[in-house]
Amino acid sequence: MATKPIEAAISSDEMQVAEFNSEYLGVSHFQLMEAVGANISREIAARTATKPNPKIHIISGPGKNGGDGFAVARHLASQGLKVRVTLVGRPNDVKDEAAKQQLNTIIQMNDSIQFESLSDSSQLRPVEADIILDAILGYGVQGDLRQPLLGAVRIINRSRGYKIALDLPSGLDSDTGEPHGEAVKAELTISLHKIKQGLVKGKEYAGETISLSIGIPPEAEIYTGPGDFKTLWKPRPANAHKGDYGRLLIIGGSENFTGAPAFSALAATKCGTDLVYVASPTKTSEIIASYSELNKPLVLDADALKIFGRSRRRLNNPAVLTPHAGEFAQVLQRKISPEISLRQEAATQLAKETGATVVLKGNVDIIADPTRQKLNKTGNPYMTVGGTGDVLTGIIGALLAQHIEPFRAGAAGAFLNGLAGDMLMKERGPTVTPLALVDFIPQAIKYCIDGPPYPRIRN
Repeated sequence: MATKPIEAAISSDEMQVAEFNSEYLGVSHFQLMEAVGANISREIAARTATKPNPKIHIISGPGKNGGDGFAVARHLASQGLKVRVTLVGRPNDVKDEAAKQQLNTIIQMNDSIQFESLSDSSQLRPVEADIILDAILGYGVQGDLRQPLLGAVRIINRSRGYKIALDLPSGLDSDTGEPHGEAVKAELTISLHKIKQGLVKGKEYAGETISLSIGIPPEAEIYTGPGDFKTLWKPRPANAHKGDYGRLLIIGGSENFTGAPAFSALAATKCGTDLVYVASPTKTSEIIASYSELNKPLVLDADALKIFGRSRRRLNNPAVLTPHAGEFAQVLQRKISPEISLRQEAATQLAKETGATVVLKGNVDIIADPTRQKLNKTGNPYMTVGGTGDVLTGIIGALLAQHIEPFRAGAAGAFLNGLAGDMLMKERGPTVTPLALVDFIPQAIKYCIDGPPYPRIRN
């Protein structure tokens, strides 16, 4: 079995992005679950090869991690091993379609798999087996564990047998390594795809740690995908207030470039930013004021820094962008460089020199900060028209205003901007204008948050 070093630790957000982007590339969640079942079953079979008639007990939860456990059970049975599976909950509690399919299969395998479902923690009893596989919970745990899952964690810790955790010991936070109240103490943790950050920090719960390749394409992490945006998006509560979802100040414009800050501002409003302001020279601001969707523009005079200072205080420290702002951008960059989206050559080197996040547009976009790089392939040749980069700037600005870290904002923004352009061309033919591109941003957002599945946009 191929393993990866602990240095390749991955966060829960990065793992979720990789899974969604895999589905975008055509690798379904069910396919990944099958790979988990096949590979972990081989690892367990190898560890019990010298034992006659080994006892293997899999304790599964009702979520995706439990579905992985069901798949392991089926593959073990196909290798001639006797397996017992305990579902902590009722079969109807299993909602994930891939997990449900795995469960329905093993329920019918009553010659080779002994299955039981226990929905009350008082029904759980310590077990004794050669291998106890913890497949209760994965990396999406929030808050302290509750019954009956808490009872299942306690039962595993009281049971006798070699304890293997599937992906993570149930109850362990995948990022911090801290238990959510309580967590399984495993002798071995087989982490899926890459070692989770929490396993490095929570060694007392993880035991020996190895990683298992499950077929996620490298391109799911090298290139952006809908997962880069979907993992950032959160539904708004009913009691949301104006300003809760961002205040954005855009500084730019000149007599020769009146559209740039307007396109950025319009794009930001389409991304849901609550308050978008544009600060520009007097003549430019009069043109920008004609866009009814924008707030009243601020006017820049020669003393740009004073205007910026007053505006920033008035807007409660907004995110700031400077599309085509010439000398204003050069001055302000030294003051707020971590918050500016730059579109220049040599993105990676520039990121290292400035400490900023850099987005370089091209046939393949480059998003880089001093330690990371990601590529984006959405978009089309008709997006060479002037103004599409300003739309991209506004999308990134909207995410920054909602407190998304710059690198993730750049990656998600580049994907969304190119996707909107591809949707526009598919629906209206081979022509792109900045205003038409802005109108397709909501459709691109919906595509990301509705999937998977992700329909093909480009041929």
